Amino acid sequence: MAFTFFFRDLHTIDHVAKIFVPEMSGRSRVRVWDAGCAMGPEPYTLAIVLAETMGSFAFKNLYITASDIDECDMFGSIIKEGIYSDEETKRIPEDIFQKYFEKVDGVQGGFRVISLIRDRVQFQKHDLLSLQPIGDSYSLILCKNVLLHFQQSERIEIIKMFHHSLAPDGLIAWEQTQKLPGELENMFEQVVSDAQIFRKL
Repeated sequence: MAFTFFFRDLHTIDHVAKIFVPEMSGRSRVRVWDAGCAMGPEPYTLAIVLAETMGSFAFKNLYITASDIDECDMFGSIIKEGIYSDEETKRIPEDIFQKYFEKVDGVQGGFRVISLIRDRVQFQKHDLLSLQPIGDSYSLILCKNVLLHFQQSERIEIIKMFHHSLAPDGLIAWEQTQKLPGELENMFEQVVSDAQIFRKL
């Protein structure tokens, strides 16, 4: 889905970081899948929050694959360039904006995510309804503001695919409005009471 913005649903992402970062300590490679990333504000928000939390050494071991069906065939280049307008960046806290964005010469009102963050995110075109995962052994899957666009039967099959793609004890987070289908309660456990964040069983 194409609509999102930086630091959307920060409550959930902050929860994810608090749970995720201590568990990833000491790992040489940490893989994350952001499914339904649109034009990049969500995976870049996650990367920034983790950069603030993980420390510089551990952050270099983070690899975020951002995916979307991308019917306009534009998201990959937008995410790679990491350039966003005044309008797209206005919700970012000022201290974070100054630290992680830079003015782009020759682009009116354009700001680029700094390379420290851009280097941790790559884009892959993917249709969730194919039910074919882009990889496996992910420590974290983020799928926010996407599942609500599918029928219940489709959501169940997509969540099963995510379960298969997660590493043992891996985490998954999705939008607050979507509850875990009862049919899948034996596959996940909710790890906080006030956010839709689950651990693979």
